Amino acid sequence: MSVKSARSPQSQTSTAHQAQPPGAGGAASEQPLRLLDRDHSILAFNERVLDWASRADVPLLERLRYLCIVSANLDEFFEVRAEPHLNAMLSGQARGSYTADSYVALAQAARQLVQRQYAVYNDELMPALARENIFVLGHSERDAAQRRWVKAYFEREVRPLLIPVSLDPAHPFPQVANKSLNFIVRLSGEDAFGRDNDIAIVKVPRVLPRLIRLPEKVSGGRTLLVSLSSIIRSHLADLFPGRQVGQFSQFRVTRHSDLEVDEEDVKDLRTALRQGLVHRHYGQPVRLEVSAGCAEELSRFLLEQFGLPDAALYRVAGPVNLSRLTQLIDLVGRPDLLFPPYAPRFPLQMVPGVSIFARLKEGDVLIHQPYESFEGVLAFLREAVHDPQVLAIKQTIYRTGSDPQLLDLLREAVRRGKEVTAVVELKARFDEEANINWAEALESVGAQVVYGVVGLKTHAKMLLVTRREGRYLRRYGHLSTGNYNPRTARLYTDLSYLTADARLTADMDHVFVHIASQTRLPRLNRLWLAPFSLHRRLIERIGELGRAAGAGQAVEILVKINALTDEALIRALIAAGQQGAKIRLIVRGACMLPAGVPGQTENIQVRSIVGRFLEHSRVFYFRCGDDEVLYLSSADWMNRNMLRRIEVAWPVEDPALRRRIVDECLHAYLQDTHDAWELMPDGHYRRIHRPHGISAQQTLMRRYGAKGANGEAGGVWS
Repeated sequence: MSVKSARSPQSQTSTAHQAQPPGAGGAASEQPLRLLDRDHSILAFNERVLDWASRADVPLLERLRYLCIVSANLDEFFEVRAEPHLNAMLSGQARGSYTADSYVALAQAARQLVQRQYAVYNDELMPALARENIFVLGHSERDAAQRRWVKAYFEREVRPLLIPVSLDPAHPFPQVANKSLNFIVRLSGEDAFGRDNDIAIVKVPRVLPRLIRLPEKVSGGRTLLVSLSSIIRSHLADLFPGRQVGQFSQFRVTRHSDLEVDEEDVKDLRTALRQGLVHRHYGQPVRLEVSAGCAEELSRFLLEQFGLPDAALYRVAGPVNLSRLTQLIDLVGRPDLLFPPYAPRFPLQMVPGVSIFARLKEGDVLIHQPYESFEGVLAFLREAVHDPQVLAIKQTIYRTGSDPQLLDLLREAVRRGKEVTAVVELKARFDEEANINWAEALESVGAQVVYGVVGLKTHAKMLLVTRREGRYLRRYGHLSTGNYNPRTARLYTDLSYLTADARLTADMDHVFVHIASQTRLPRLNRLWLAPFSLHRRLIERIGELGRAAGAGQAVEILVKINALTDEALIRALIAAGQQGAKIRLIVRGACMLPAGVPGQTENIQVRSIVGRFLEHSRVFYFRCGDDEVLYLSSADWMNRNMLRRIEVAWPVEDPALRRRIVDECLHAYLQDTHDAWELMPDGHYRRIHRPHGISAQQTLMRRYGAKGANGEAGGVWS
């Protein structure tokens, strides 16, 4: 059997993406197995997220939040994934799998998703909000008193910040920032200088709120809101005194925003990235959104200005940026329309106030977030900072969010005389500026800051503490599948692992030294490290299990990851499955492996779980007979993670912890009949839903039973 990658056009269903049926046109086992398209699979994931916006069993404002998440995800999709497809179309030259046809097919699939998104917004969510006495009023729906209030708001808060530009040779088409709100206006009549320039652009500053709640005095007991775009469109004539306003439309352009810096050719990566951040807002245009009723000549004019083909135009029946509707959730103040608060409990294996160092001498500690609190990780670092016997702290920084706790603790450690080393990944996409600020803040107090390895992103999550204990130094470590981010730790499922294992912590120290000094990496005892051994070890392990299955042994491979797009790993899984290995994969997002294809992948099952929390943990479980091995990892099974990032995978050898992970992170999700989707042989996803089905996430929430504790509300993952 041969395996090859295909990026053929694919149709979109209401629930998932369709691939060309593998093996179509003959006996399945005699046909090359066509891998599923990565970009279409990403869109299919967003279809699954959008399904939550339509579910009657989900609180109304949470449904709105899921809608906003899809909008934000699509923005990032276009910012990162569309550019090579578009350039192939514009140049007429294919580049690998990127062709004019691939761009048209991708745009068609994205457009169908956007159309469904706005149908959910207009036909489901807005009527449902109205039934709760919550209204987003257009101009025609506002009474006289409300219009007077809106007019006063416009004059006081909005108009002073707007500078409309009438286009002429001295006023060319302005620079329009990525994802900003703008208006294009057709004017008639002469301007103040007797000229008849007929097109104007109104750029709307980002500092203005996109939703405004009307005061009680004009609301009549209802919750009334108006959008900023509605306010501006109602007062466009006021911006052009002496001119007649004709056709107009809101518009928004999305630009390619993947920051590209030649690390080999810059002297100061931090400075180069900071300069690059300025230009990110004005990268290559890749998508244009306009109002559904935008006149053809106006949309054509905009396409020409941005150098975009017709396929890049998206007409939307509502706000051009649905993700800004998250403001509504806070403005209306209706906790009854949200998920009941859930607060993670303090980790089961830890006792508040009891030394974590003493606890780790007894054995390793597992923290299952968000069911157990990230406070356990903070407590570990806090104890290290304040313990006079701790000499050194080393930590990787990838995405930390805006919460200052970690930064404050590391700075306090420096002030207390400890040796602090931070490996800060400056190239964490869309977190570059935050990480630059982290680096500068740590350097300012005397911490040693390194930026990883040129050409590789440091994605591993590690925290290593070195402590004086009598005549010896002892290390304590923390490894995680997720980021050091207290906020997302309440919203993402991840596994934190605390250990005093001498071999594992020695490996961690070797990795830190290797990153900082660029010296040759010694042989590691326990860690699998990308880009050196992780990819090879996984392929070897899968191959060994495939051969064992072919020899008649009972073999099981269970993997939970966020994405499966690495073709070498996919080939290894397919080969092992054909030799008889039973393979079950829980892949949240993009998956290029076509599962369940008769004669080729019938031993492979792929599931995706979309729930209240964002599935983020990475678990690799391999069993042959009674022998089992389990690894946790920071890495997804993608080419970039395996070959272009610093990633780690580490074994869990404690049988009790291993059983707990298999139970909570693998079996629970394989038995889910509420939030699960199954990848079908033809490439689309089918929701597995029973009227009283079992949700893995809800089961774990009940099991850990910390509702209402600690006051940390956990909502959906936006």
